[in-house]
Amino acid sequence: MKYLRLYADETGESRVEEMQAEFDMAVYAPPAPAFGVSRPTDAMRFIMVHFPAGWDSELHPAPRRQLFVMLSGQFQGQASDGTVMDLGPGDVILMEDTTGKGHSARTIGGSDVHALMVHLE
Repeated sequence: MKYLRLYADETGESRVEEMQAEFDMAVYAPPAPAFGVSRPTDAMRFIMVHFPAGWDSELHPAPRRQLFVMLSGQFQGQASDGTVMDLGPGDVILMEDTTGKGHSARTIGGSDVHALMVHLE
């Protein structure tokens, strides 16, 4: 499974890289058969967010290290290095650009966006 990582480099520029989740077969919920499970990541809580159609932001750093999981609508993010990320339902970003210039974001396509943000430790 691929996902994006948004991070700040040593100069404070936000950058994007594609990551690959690794899975090992495990009996996670007996008696269900084994399926692929990734390594655990500690999380503190989650919030659900709603961005109304037409929402648009300036550059800003992520307020905390978090996973951004798209649930509905279309969203476009842009790292301060100019990399554009077009996102739709099911897309996941590991947001780690908590310092530096940050990123901008906006809804696209004329519809509201709903997402899940999982706050990581």
